[in-house]
Amino acid sequence: MTSAEESRATPPDKPAPASQVEAGQAAPEPVAGGLSLLTAVAGAVLLTVLIASLDETYESVQENDGLARVDQPLLDWMVGHRSPGLDGVVSFFTDIGGTTVLPILVTLVVAGLAWWWRSWTPIVLMAVAAAGSIAMTEAGKDLAGRARPPQALAVPPYETSPSFPSGHTLNSTVIAIVLAYLVLLHVKSRTGRVVTVSLLALYAVAVGLSRVYLGHHWFTDVVAGFIAGTAWAIVVILAHRLLLRVQQRRAQRSRTGSSG
Repeated sequence: MTSAEESRATPPDKPAPASQVEAGQAAPEPVAGGLSLLTAVAGAVLLTVLIASLDETYESVQENDGLARVDQPLLDWMVGHRSPGLDGVVSFFTDIGGTTVLPILVTLVVAGLAWWWRSWTPIVLMAVAAAGSIAMTEAGKDLAGRARPPQALAVPPYETSPSFPSGHTLNSTVIAIVLAYLVLLHVKSRTGRVVTVSLLALYAVAVGLSRVYLGHHWFTDVVAGFIAGTAWAIVVILAHRLLLRVQQRRAQRSRTGSSG
């Protein structure tokens, strides 16, 4: 066989054999450009929808119509279903999502994940997510300046800071989504993934509803917390995916340059 025939017979992009993979000589993995583009587009669309929904919720609060019309009836329904025992349980649970207990729990969990995976990613991602969540909460409260439900309808201890959005809900939503994302990066079992996402979603929803039950927030405060928290978590995740893609391309160019 001539050299030209040999060249045609051997595919130029043939995968590296197992011996080369074991020796660390395998060709660089291809970059999943189509998947990254799809993720970016889906994230942008979802962010647009969330921002529009948040704006609609804010307007309904300012004009006291739309979704805000269910605030008082829903709170009245919650008040009618209270009991001393349930009040104590819900108060204990909602404290877990507060500014004292939640940071401690999240720090322990994230530190454990970082040690287990030998990576700084959980710590960095959660620090960025938490900082943005706190900033959004404070900015939203200052902007809206909404009063909380009357203390006559609330379970003590009472809170006096502005009501919109619910900080407990916003922070819990961000933490739940980012934790779910971190776990999904490493857990391959479908059962493990479903259980993790379901439990974290249930936690965030339960925190939000507990705020309404205790009369510490209106329902629309909680809805705004869910929306804003989800939007910020998506921004953090998309930024991380972009960083991974940049690092992957740099590594690919480095391997290509060294092999050339």
